[in-house]
Amino acid sequence: MSELFSPWQQRAYDQTVAALDAGRLGHGLLICGPAGLGKRAVALKLAEHVLGRAPDPVAQQRSRQLIAAGTHPDLQLVSFIPNRTGDKLRTEIIIEQVRDVSQKLSLTPQYGVAQVVIIDPADSINRSACNALLKTLEEPAPGRYLWLISAQPARLPATIRSRCQRLEFKLPPAQEALAWLLSKGFSESVAEEALTAARGHPGLAERWLREEGLALRRAVANDLEQVATGRAGAVETAQRWTGDDQADQRLRHAADLVLAQASAGTTDPVRVHRLANWFDAANLTRDLLRTTVRADLVVAELLMAWREGDRAARKGGAR
Repeated sequence: MSELFSPWQQRAYDQTVAALDAGRLGHGLLICGPAGLGKRAVALKLAEHVLGRAPDPVAQQRSRQLIAAGTHPDLQLVSFIPNRTGDKLRTEIIIEQVRDVSQKLSLTPQYGVAQVVIIDPADSINRSACNALLKTLEEPAPGRYLWLISAQPARLPATIRSRCQRLEFKLPPAQEALAWLLSKGFSESVAEEALTAARGHPGLAERWLREEGLALRRAVANDLEQVATGRAGAVETAQRWTGDDQADQRLRHAADLVLAQASAGTTDPVRVHRLANWFDAANLTRDLLRTTVRADLVVAELLMAWREGDRAARKGGAR
């Protein structure tokens, strides 16, 4: 077992290696599941397994070294590339990249074993690129593997998904996730708190523990309370929330906190409906932050809706 793999990664790896070695793994593979569970790491280890099949141990070692360095000629990693001006990365995978994949897959492997293409995140392939990718999936060649990594596979066209076998990552059992966090050196109390806040997602819980994410979550909870009761202004809070690179994370925490409130066993259908609507609005605002909108304005509008909804609930409760 790889010391670098979590138990759920090891299970996924072992399952896929068994399929590979038995000849049961086809050309296309969709590696999907929640972000943060280590799908890319497993894909790279699988590529090492496929490309390291040379009978010569020296060649196998050389293949592993090239993969680790990101320079193996028979492994392509496809992700976001710079835009035309080169000042930032694109937000989608474009048709030129997929055409390049198809062209390279038509060539003989330089190491004579196989070729592997990993596209991550595959759900960011745009429509024209998907059409080009479909043709590649429909015309597989021996020893060519096309692996798509996605946290949101439903965004891929059904025609793409139907032509891929599926390797699905799922959240592990709670005790396994907790044991893994404890093995990372966290105390049981903070590990349990983080795992509960992350709704059982161990990768997310670990990131929050290492990056002060729980402190940020507590601050967001306090801000929501302050805005709701009028002790803090929606505009000022929005400016603070969007004043650094953690705006998306704050909104995620806010949405999760509100979802927890809605799931807390309340019997008031009006309150549940209000919380559900605000949860949807918070996630929509997260999407808007990826566009050219004024971040502070859309977040201020969201927080004003939170304040007004809380006021209406208080008035309703006082009747």
